[in-house]
Amino acid sequence: MSGLLPKMDHTKTVRSKDYRGSSSFATLLIVGPVCFFLGIIFAQFPYDYPLLWTSAPVEPTFFDQLELHLKFLHHSPPLIARLLHIMIAVGFLGFFIKLFRPSESNMLFDGAAIVMYLIGVGVYVANIVQGLRAVSSGIWDTDAYTQRHEGPVTGEVILGREDSLKVLAASNTILALVLVGVLVLQGGQWYAERKELDEYDLVEKSDEQGQHLQSQGKSASSKKKQ
Repeated sequence: MSGLLPKMDHTKTVRSKDYRGSSSFATLLIVGPVCFFLGIIFAQFPYDYPLLWTSAPVEPTFFDQLELHLKFLHHSPPLIARLLHIMIAVGFLGFFIKLFRPSESNMLFDGAAIVMYLIGVGVYVANIVQGLRAVSSGIWDTDAYTQRHEGPVTGEVILGREDSLKVLAASNTILALVLVGVLVLQGGQWYAERKELDEYDLVEKSDEQGQHLQSQGKSASSKKKQ
């Protein structure tokens, strides 16, 4: 398992020329797609709010409107899906650049961030895409859903219409939390870099003061000898 992990470069610091930290172009390749996805999820929030974040009863017409909206999204031109997948790939590219011969900071912050990014992609593929396909296929009007079954239930279980739409809304919320976690880790890396640079500055100032005091002491001793 350890052979799959990138080899850490212990000599690399925030002052190294090849250090890819929070101010590098690779970070932009990560933060840009993440903010793009958060914007899409925020646009879905008016539809998710009545299902998850309020105790008020939901009108039956709301489910019809939501189902129509989701069908419209799923039946959008293929170019839309391709652009979305390109943005996902751009995020992975940013992580791969930052994790090539990584420093300790890259392994800590970017390694945890790519794990969260992978979780987000998994939620998108397993829950959101499958949910959109179920809504578009109108599975709740087919015989596979309406027929009665006697005895123990085995195999794939089809959720009801309202439960499936709530699962989609919950998946959007989980995905948003995961993406915010990626941004928090990138911000934490920036903060850690600033603290490390401040420590370097303090060490350099103390060294300069020590050298200055030593030079003053030597000059004073030479004057006494004269």
